[in-house]
This record gives sequence, C-alpha cells and structure tokens, in this order.
Amino acid sequence: MIKNYFKIAFRNLVKHKSFSFINIIGVAIGLACFLLLTLYVKDELSYDRHHVNADRIYRLSRTFLSKDGTESLRLGHAAPPFGPLIKQDFPETEQVVRMIETGGMVRYGEHVFNEEHMYAAEANIFKVFTFNIVQGNASNALVNPFSIMFSKPMAEKYFGNENPIGKTIRMDNQFDYTVTGVYEPLPAQASFHPQFLVSFSTLSDNRIYGAENLRTNWGNNSFSTFLLLPKNYDPAKLTKAFPAFQNKHIDPKASTYSVLNLTKLTDIHLYSHLDSEMEANGDIQYVYLFSAIAIFILVIACINYMNLATARSAKRAKEVGMRKVVGAMRSQLINQFLSESILLVTISLSIAVIIVVFCIPFLNEFTQKQLTISSLVNPSFIAIVIAITLFTGLVAGSYPAFFLTSFQPTSVLKGKIASALKNGKLRQTLVVAQFAIAVVLIISTAVVYSQMKYIQNYKLGYSKDQVVLLTPPSDSTTNFEAISQELKQNSGILETGRSSRIPSGRLLDSWVAYVMKGDSMAPSDINIKSLTVDEDFIPTYKIEMAAGRNFSKQYGTDKTEGFILNQTATRLLGFKNPKDAVGNQFGYGNVRGQIIGVTKDYHFESLHQKVAPLVMFMQGNNMRWLSIQISGGDIKSSLAHIKKVWESRFPDKPFTYEFLDERFGNLYAREQTQQLLFGIFAGIAIFISCLGLLGLSIFMAELRIKEIGVRKVLGASVSNLVILLSGDFLKLVFIAIVIASPIAWYGMYKWLENFAYHTQISAWIFIGAGVLSAGIALLTISFQSIKAALTNPVKSLKSE
Repeated sequence: MIKNYFKIAFRNLVKHKSFSFINIIGVAIGLACFLLLTLYVKDELSYDRHHVNADRIYRLSRTFLSKDGTESLRLGHAAPPFGPLIKQDFPETEQVVRMIETGGMVRYGEHVFNEEHMYAAEANIFKVFTFNIVQGNASNALVNPFSIMFSKPMAEKYFGNENPIGKTIRMDNQFDYTVTGVYEPLPAQASFHPQFLVSFSTLSDNRIYGAENLRTNWGNNSFSTFLLLPKNYDPAKLTKAFPAFQNKHIDPKASTYSVLNLTKLTDIHLYSHLDSEMEANGDIQYVYLFSAIAIFILVIACINYMNLATARSAKRAKEVGMRKVVGAMRSQLINQFLSESILLVTISLSIAVIIVVFCIPFLNEFTQKQLTISSLVNPSFIAIVIAITLFTGLVAGSYPAFFLTSFQPTSVLKGKIASALKNGKLRQTLVVAQFAIAVVLIISTAVVYSQMKYIQNYKLGYSKDQVVLLTPPSDSTTNFEAISQELKQNSGILETGRSSRIPSGRLLDSWVAYVMKGDSMAPSDINIKSLTVDEDFIPTYKIEMAAGRNFSKQYGTDKTEGFILNQTATRLLGFKNPKDAVGNQFGYGNVRGQIIGVTKDYHFESLHQKVAPLVMFMQGNNMRWLSIQISGGDIKSSLAHIKKVWESRFPDKPFTYEFLDERFGNLYAREQTQQLLFGIFAGIAIFISCLGLLGLSIFMAELRIKEIGVRKVLGASVSNLVILLSGDFLKLVFIAIVIASPIAWYGMYKWLENFAYHTQISAWIFIGAGVLSAGIALLTISFQSIKAALTNPVKSLKSE
C-alpha cells in the first residue's frame, strides 16, 4: 500500500514538475541551512564533554571588588596558594590541579620555534582531565622538575620518526627539559589546548618562580585552578564556605578584597565571559540566535511548500473531487498528499546534504571551527536528520492534504472551492510570517554592519596603523636603547616603545590608588588599572597629553617616582580637570611618587569595555612588548630592516611579528562573522519567501483569470491590472514589515548593549529594509502579474 502511494506521488511530482522543482529547491535550501546551523550548535554544546569526569570538574575564579562592593576585575584564574589550601581545608575535594600558561623558545637540534599553548601543570592533571597518553606513564610523567610532555603533532614537528622519550630539549637557551611523554591533542571542543605540558614542580626553582611564591603570592592571579568534586556533591557548599576560607588565609583588612566562585567545566565555553580566560569562549546567546535562525529558515521553507501546494491545489481540486465520487476515502487522499510531501522532502534532503558537504569548509572559515563531514554520519545526527525530514514532510504537507480533502465533491465540481482558496486567511498569515522573519534578518544585518562601520571609524585616541609588535627577550643584558637607535637608522622606522601590555589586549593588572588625605597618603576608594611603559611608548602610539608631560630621560626620578594617569582616573580621584592633578603626590601599590602628566582618554581595550582608569609608570621590568611605528611608504623595506636588527641582536630566537591593526580587527571577528552570516541567511530567507510569493502570484492569477478578462474588456489598462494583482501581496508585505520592525529593534538594542560604545539604531535602517523587502516582493509578483494582465481576454472568457 505504501509503495503504491509513493509511486502515485512520484508520478504527480513529475506531472507538476515546475511546481515540484520550485518546492524541492526551496525545501532543500531550508534543510541545508538547518543542518549547517544544527552542526554549529551541536558543536558548541559539546565542549569539554569528552572528559570522563566533566560533570564533576569545577574551575575556581576570583573576582576583585572595590571598597564600595562593585566588581573591578573578574578573573578566570586565581593565586597559586588557593589550590593546596582548598585541598587542605576541604578534604572532601577529590583532586585540585593547578596550571599556568607559559611559552617561549624551544630548541631541539636544528629545530627552533617560538611556542605558545604551553602549560605548567601539576602531576595529578590526568586524574582530573581525560588525556589519551600515546607514550609515557601518566602517573609519573609530570612528577620530576624540568619534565615536559609533547602533544603528538609537536612531537612529530620536533622529532619526526624518532622516539622522543628521554630526549632533551632546551627552553629559552637557559634550561634543559627531559621529554617524558606524548599525548594526543585535545579535541577542538575543549576549553584549553596544551601543545606542551611542563611539570609544575619546575616552577619551584627560584630561577623560574620559586617555592615561596607558590605558597605566599596572593597577587599573581595567573593560575588556572580546577577542582574534582565527589559525585552528587553540591558545589554551593564550597562557595558558601569561601568567604570564611579567605578571611582565614588572607588579611581581611586589605583595602581591596575578592570573591571566589566555582564554574562547572561544561559551562565555561558558553557561559563564562570573564576578564581572563584560558582561551576565547563562545556565547550561549549565539547558540540561541543560530538555533532560532535555523528554525526560522526551516519554517520559511515549510511555509513556502504549503503556499505552493495550495497554489497547485486549484488545478488538483477537480482531481480530488472525482476521486471522492468514485469512492476514494478521505484518509486515502490524505495519505496520498502526505506521501507526496515526504517524497519531495526526501529528494530535497538529498540535495541539502550535497549543499551541506559543499558548504562545510566555508562555514569553518566563517566560524573558525573544525566541523567535518564525519559529523554527518554520526548516529545521533542521522537520527536528528531523519526526524527533521519526517517532521518537515508532515508539517509542510499537512495543510494542503487536510485542506483539499475537506471539500465535498459537489462543492469542488461546482467551482465553489475557488472562492474558498481565494480568501485563505491562513495562507495570508503564512506569507506575513515568512516576510516578517526575512525583514528581521535584514534589519539585523544592517545594524551589525552599522556597528562595524562605527568601530572602524571610531577615534580610539591612539594610532593603530603601521605598528609592528615584537616580543624580544627581556633581561638585564638587553640594551633596548641601543636596539632602538639601531632600528631608527632606517628612515622607515619612526618610533619604538616598550610596554607590559599593548592596545587591543586586556588591562588585567590593577591595584588601589593612594592619594594625599590631610598630611599623609591614604588609600582611595577606587582601583586603577596599570601599565608599565618606557618614555617612548606615548610618542609611538601618538597618545595626546591633556596636561603635564610625558616621561623623560632628563628627569631621573621619572623611572622611580613618576606617574601618568588618564583623564578617567583623575576624574574618579576627584580632580575637576587634568591640570589640577599634575604635581600631586600619588601612590600605587608600594610605590610613592608624583603625577607628572595626564593623557587624554584612549581606548586601550575593545569598545566592548568602557575606558578604565589607568596609571602608567616606568617601575618594574616586565615590559615584554616592543612596539615599532613605521611609515606607510615602504613597509617591506622597514620589516626587512627590523628582521636584520632582530637576527643580529637575538640570533637564537626566531623572528616573528604581527601588526596591531590585525589584532584590533580580531577583537571584533565574532561580530564580523555574525554580520556575514546574518546577511547570508537574510538573503536565503528572502529567496525562499519570494519562491512562495511567486507560487502564490501564479495561483491568484489563475483564480482571477476570468475577472482579469472581464476588466480588460471593460477597458482596464495593464498598469491598473498589475496594481490590482500586486496590491494584496504588497499589503501583506507591509504588515510583515510593521510586525518585524519592533522585534528587530528590541533584539538589536539588546545586542548593542554588549558594546560600551555603539552606534544608534537609525530609522533609515527600518525604512531601507522595508523598501528593499517591498521592492524584491514587487519584482517577484510583477512578472506574473504583467503576464496575466497581457493575456488575451478571449482565451480566458471563451469557456463562459
């Protein structure tokens, strides 16, 4: 019986091939979009679930609070003493493991590379996280100091086909490490991806960090700390005990204090957006967004099918009536229509899979993921695809199936069905829904584009163009003044400056500021972010002074007592204008000195964050970044000169560099991807909607063909008839625009709240989206409307 249904269904699809082709293409595109977005969402939801103990692993995070209780710094890391003390005070905790990201130059024989994603990790890391150890023993591989494990790709990179176990590599031309193991790299769906694992005990060496620092340094919050809790243990118990725990081990009278929190490992990727993370995370809002777009596109495809099937129903109404007259049951007719729908969707699915296979590389490029074809043959995903296919076939075919078979044969054969079809309220509602979704996507695309344009043109307060960034070795033997002079021998090198951090990064170092209160220095009520710089940093970035002066070699005290604040800092400290701050006594941490200058506010971080209060000083020896401002005349020559100087000064360290404007662009890579995807899916939504509109215009022209003939006989012009046929559809599109506009406004208003500095949502965006949607709809409708209006009335009236 089922086989016969599908035979008849196939014949009907061939018989009405023009409508079938439009339907198949529309549904195939809708299914392809749905499958692609489902792959993306499935990938996002799978992060860190490969770890056997994923549901019991929690990360310790530390939030610093100002005296007024407001959050000043939110870190996904913590100080090194926390780990052992938590294990000591809360013995029910099964495991506590600490890690800290390092990096540097790795040498083995002739192989020398600057490496990142290197973690010093405690030996029990394999009791917490799941690693596939290829070579070595997990129980002792990271026990001894100066032991190192390689990921398999890194082992092949350095050792080729050699057995790496027992080999010695040299780090930063200072320390020798013994290779004790090789492991498979963690999958892409992991919150961190160590390419090397170094034994944590190595840090106890005083040349690197020192055992005393690991026990007492509460200020270095660079350590990732993970807890493995017992099964069915409530982490809220620990969180409630943390305040007393901190008061026990840290001075509660400190001018700033912190709050400890726990985050479940599987929640980190989508729900954690702290000031410091092990790697860049995703966002659950994007999962919701892309899930909604996937459903919307599929719904539009289903609506499109329903509308086109209804359009075809005018030609099949008499077929249904005749089959009922000769004894066909309504259930048989419903099954027949549903069989056609499922067959059509199955054919569409085959085409959709081909589209998905072709588009996966492009989706990976947009989202920076590693989705593969193998995801399509995953049993769970295949089950989802089959379920979606059946669901789509049943939903898309249900309306025409139940609608057409509901008429009595006498009504069908007398032509009363035409009247019912003409005034279909549900069909009009579906058209409005289609275009409302499309208009929301168009407006969203326009707002994201407007914000990206705003960011590109926003005055940051510093120069980001033609700035080359380097990270040279920084020790007491490095003469940076001589290096700077050597670099400037090339006319293309304009300025060089050093700093602890560079614009486009995060300002994670902060401390309480001290100001004069009466006759003595006293802590203020605010925490200020800090930046260690040399006297050339401000000229290199062309940062403007609001008052006072820059650091200078002419003043020897600048290196030990000089401070430069930004305008935000002086305002929060109570100075009415920057000039009032210059010359005042100032303290930061343990250093006391004088404010020698105030810069205008500049956006060191991204425009997602407000300008933070900032102090710059020259004390300290942690200026790891070298910034070089070059002219735009001959960039290749300037880079060649920089490389020559680098290789003469640092022959053992490979020359690598990056441009600041590229880093700046990476700050908004997610938004740029979102803009592109919005635009693509908005175009797809409009295309599918227009396919449905084309089918409906054909349908309405068929129903009103005799009316058009009569009007032409009575003198109606072609333009009048086109307006008549198009007016009803444009009315529906207008209603869709009215419904979509407030929805899109609210959604994009909330999206713009992610930026501390953003564009305004202009009325022209809504006007433009409306005009574009109406214009596309009119072009779609007008083709069929003009064709109907030009039809010879004799042909349409000859049967009357």
